[in-house]
Amino acid sequence: MRTFFILWVCVGLIGASAAEPGLRAGAAAVDITPKEFPLNMPGGFSANLAESAHDPLHARAMVLASGDVTVAMVVIDSLGAAPEVLEEAKSIASAKTGIPAERMLIASTHTHSGPPSNATSGPAPAVAYRPVLVSGIAESIIQAHGALQPAKIGAAAHPLPDEVFNRRWYLKPGQMPVNPFGKLDTVKMNPGTSADVLDRPAGPTDPDITVISVQDAKRRPLALFANYALHYVGGMPKAQISADYFGEFARLMPSRLGAGAGFVAMMSNGASGDINNIPFLVTRPPREPFEQCRIVAQKAADTAWHASRKIEYNSEVPLAMVQRELTLSYRRPTPEQLAAAKTVLSVKAPEEVDKLPRLAQNYARSTVGAAERKEETLTVKLQAIRIGDLAICGIPFETFVEIGLELKKRSPLPQTMVIGLANGRHGYLPTPEHHKLGGYETWIGTNVVEEQASVKIVDNLLEMLSALTER
Repeated sequence: MRTFFILWVCVGLIGASAAEPGLRAGAAAVDITPKEFPLNMPGGFSANLAESAHDPLHARAMVLASGDVTVAMVVIDSLGAAPEVLEEAKSIASAKTGIPAERMLIASTHTHSGPPSNATSGPAPAVAYRPVLVSGIAESIIQAHGALQPAKIGAAAHPLPDEVFNRRWYLKPGQMPVNPFGKLDTVKMNPGTSADVLDRPAGPTDPDITVISVQDAKRRPLALFANYALHYVGGMPKAQISADYFGEFARLMPSRLGAGAGFVAMMSNGASGDINNIPFLVTRPPREPFEQCRIVAQKAADTAWHASRKIEYNSEVPLAMVQRELTLSYRRPTPEQLAAAKTVLSVKAPEEVDKLPRLAQNYARSTVGAAERKEETLTVKLQAIRIGDLAICGIPFETFVEIGLELKKRSPLPQTMVIGLANGRHGYLPTPEHHKLGGYETWIGTNVVEEQASVKIVDNLLEMLSALTER
């Protein structure tokens, strides 16, 4: 079952408020850096404790209002906040602002050096962080809503191709290692940079940085919401939390635009489930901690500046939003896969465990967990927003770049932004074609929903965008 909300205003045509014609906008950034340590950074299989923060984490919000429609778009520095955390924050913000929760899009950046988002038991610092995150997200929306003022808006894209690389590769004959299930995949994630091993990438990239730029009534920069199909960069100082390149981008943008106090920039994660910042077939010189994040952020800020110079700003734009709930089936292992996993988990002697494929027991536990999951289905929230000639799609997965490119190609609007990890994180979202190739992002444990999930999500989002453009 799915529910379908359509919220629509077309300024100058229907639903416009005579009292407050035109667009209003507000923005805010709230610090959500943990105050208590140590904290586990949950971006891997092994414990990764942080003792301090290298740079601050934020919840950055942009609120747009036109007529009787108000929309909030938030980016948070998090690996991938749990849906229940985001729903709690939305409820608080809605009660204070009157913005319906279904008009709020909250996306995580996917920094791998972020704290846990939803701890309700366990180490005290992790439990203490959850309310900090919830209140920080809510407060960013509340403050942005309170700062609403007459504004103009526009969107444009500019390419930055030299920092995005498809991380799934075909290898040369005889070079494919055994996967954790004791099988051979057709492609491998992050296979190194050796020309002796690598054949060709298994997919494309999306080079564009798309920006939404907002100015106040005096044409001063008010907010900039950017989107790039690039995973986190990494290379952090050991044992320190960081916002990765997303935070550094936000820090740099005021200087690029000559913005004053109150300006807020944010960078969201695009369709980057199979894209990262490793230049395969190239050996990059050594970097000091955080240096590569600075390099990428500087280039991204320059690119966003170039994009902003293409924009024609307008205060009379259609503003609309759709939210739909889509129910997907959870993946289940075959009887053969389950039996193999139980056999792997029966191995106890350390010397015998060492003979198993790397991470074999981790993925065996994931396989057994998938078989024992009580729920048959997962219901996810999809969102589509229209701002003038720009379409925005929010997807709660680490979305493959092919999906983002398809949405951009088939979108009914001239420009389209695809935001990953929006309103939750439910693992990777490969295409059916990539499921056939195998590889890390398709394994049970990293991918939890049916193999046709991406097809259903694309079809639903295109329907939603059509609903926004046809009314």
